[in-house]
Amino acid sequence: MLGNFKHTTIQVEDVKINVKIAGNGKPVLFLHGYPQTHKMWHKVAPKLSETYTVVLTDLRGYGDSSCPIGAVDHSTYSKREMAFDQVHVMRELGFDSFDVVGHDRGARVAHRMALDYPEQVKSCTLLDIAPTHAMYNMTNMEFAKKYYHWFFLIQPSPMPEKLIHAEPNVFFKHIFQSWCKTPGAISEPLMEEYIRYFSRTDIIHSSSKIGNSSPTSIVCNDKWGRNCRQIRYGTLKS
Repeated sequence: MLGNFKHTTIQVEDVKINVKIAGNGKPVLFLHGYPQTHKMWHKVAPKLSETYTVVLTDLRGYGDSSCPIGAVDHSTYSKREMAFDQVHVMRELGFDSFDVVGHDRGARVAHRMALDYPEQVKSCTLLDIAPTHAMYNMTNMEFAKKYYHWFFLIQPSPMPEKLIHAEPNVFFKHIFQSWCKTPGAISEPLMEEYIRYFSRTDIIHSSSKIGNSSPTSIVCNDKWGRNCRQIRYGTLKS
């Protein structure tokens, strides 16, 4: 899996970001979702690396990247901080501008990145999301049942962490099996690897803190940020 990709680790202030890279064309950064790692791209990344320079990373708090203790104000795992990490990674790799593709939580990081770094982000492709603020505003019974993890992970620590840690295998297998439209789309070996990562106390903590940061980010970064910055026309692709 991803055998032709070179592995490196890049220091971003006090956080280390796990990176895989392959190819020689235009740089494209791929950001994974929850509860996954950079390996979610393993079926498409090798083929894409024949045409592009493909950069796969683990977001902070995921996989083999650092999992710092979350700050009380939830800023540690804000999409703004996570976007900063990724832009720094690309600069360290020698890419002052690049395309970015994000899925799920990675797409929300990419969305924030396009707002904060318009000169660096040449295009932004978002997969499997709608704007966070809009999703909270449309909450009804059906939405709450399907997105129960949003409301579970924002509960005060350490309640979510303790409940997940008690039965991580049950929790994450339920997520993967109920979220995948195609049965078996995630292979058993890859599912077991995801569960191995998300059984770690530090990753359970960070994933909960990332959930905690979403409502705060909406007010501090999205609603207020909307008044002073807009994505450049042509950057955002749906």
